[in-house]
Formats: sequence, C-alpha cells, structure tokens
Amino acid sequence: MSNAVTATPAATPAQAVEHFATEFSFETDCWDTHEALASGNPGFVLLDVRSPALFERGHIPGAINLPHGKIVASKLSTFPAETLFVTYCAGPHCNGAARGALRLAQLGRPVKLMAGGVTGWVDEGFGLVTGP
Repeated sequence: MSNAVTATPAATPAQAVEHFATEFSFETDCWDTHEALASGNPGFVLLDVRSPALFERGHIPGAINLPHGKIVASKLSTFPAETLFVTYCAGPHCNGAARGALRLAQLGRPVKLMAGGVTGWVDEGFGLVTGP
C-alpha cells in the first residue's frame, strides 16, 4: 500500500551518494563546528549573521557578528580571498544563515552554512557567550 513516503521511489544508491556527499560541501553541523573551534585552528571564520542585539544576547564563542544584510566586499577586505566562512543564525526556523551564505558566495567567497544555528548549538549542550 502506498503512502506519502513510498509513493515516490527512493533515489538509487549512486544518486544518494552524490546528493549526500555534495550536501557536505554546503553545510556543516554544530558538533563539527564546535570540535573545529575547540582545536584552536578551525580553518574558517564563524559568522553570526543576526542583528547586533541578538548577537549580544548570546552567540557562539569566537563568532564574528556581521548581519547578512551588511555582508559587502569592503567588510571582508581584511580576510584573504581563500578564507572559508561558516554562517549561522537563530536556528532551523530562520533563513538568515542561507541569506548570508548567498551573499558571501556572490562575492566569490568560500562558504558553508552551520545547520541548526543557535538552537542547534544549545541543543547539543554547547554554551553561548554574551556581549559584543
């Protein structure tokens, strides 16, 4: 008997490999971001793309606040062109991280989105810091 899950056949294993492998080129998760930051040499710049007020109320340690609407070439000029940026916002209910990632990509910058945002970070048991 067909249902909403089985009505459309699953992708072939080869298609699934291509899809899910490619997904990691675009996204990372809170756990992997935390582990990389804890290493002391994460290899990326973490951007909190929310408003300064939300950033001050609680953000991921080591993150830089750059609201997605203010991501312009001049704000990135201090970073080498090959710098990888990882964007995050409030959580899965917010598309700010995707907006920030799109702006960075349009500026020719390497970028990934941290899935889950602040909500995912806290759900993993990781702490936030307050202040600017």
